[in-house]
Amino acid sequence: MELKDQVAIVTGGSRGIGAAIAKELAAAGAKVVVNYRTRSEEAEALAAEIGGIAFQADVSTTEGCEALLAAAEALGPVDILVNNAGITSDGLMLRMTDEQWDSVLNVNAGGCFRMSRAVLPSMVRRRSGSIVNLASVSALRGNAGQVNYAASKAAIVALTRSLAKEVARRKVRVNAVAPGFIVTDMTSVLPDQVLDGAKEFIPMRRLGQPEEIAPIVRFLCGPGAAYLTGQVIAVDGGLSV
Repeated sequence: MELKDQVAIVTGGSRGIGAAIAKELAAAGAKVVVNYRTRSEEAEALAAEIGGIAFQADVSTTEGCEALLAAAEALGPVDILVNNAGITSDGLMLRMTDEQWDSVLNVNAGGCFRMSRAVLPSMVRRRSGSIVNLASVSALRGNAGQVNYAASKAAIVALTRSLAKEVARRKVRVNAVAPGFIVTDMTSVLPDQVLDGAKEFIPMRRLGQPEEIAPIVRFLCGPGAAYLTGQVIAVDGGLSV
């Protein structure tokens, strides 16, 4: 129970990797706020299961982030922020629209920026806190057909390292996890031949599970990572090696 009574926000926490992280943090004793944008039934069910609360907010807007923070602070000062909310809108760059580019950057990188900015004043004042950002192996090696997604996740990597330097003296830690191909709704829409082809490039020859990402996030939030900041940990079966 290394996170006992700590207040944690998990954005995009209703399913997939976010849901696995919410469960893992709750198992460590945290009071978890499960953020969602549209999947209310899943979020409410998860919150009930882990003894947390579900809160609807669009983290691509400042107003949404401020509302989410206020809901979380009803439980106490926020100790942990996991920026997991993200979307895709894939396509070759030659055919990609401005809307596809803007929406992905605004949710993925913009949500990470706005939500981190919202929680930082309290963390800095209390000289305590951990922010974990979900990047992607796409940020480290690129991925054809995902220039917007890869760019948004690369921005998260740069944000993580830069922010870590800004707030380290205030004892606030900022790290990132870069998942590889994980079994989620995002990968479930891909044809089998694409997934089989991806496995050929993964040294472990398989896709990962959300439950294999969550323990790394839990570690980064806990006391065992007290001297760890500004790092990007790839959890990808060796894909980025």
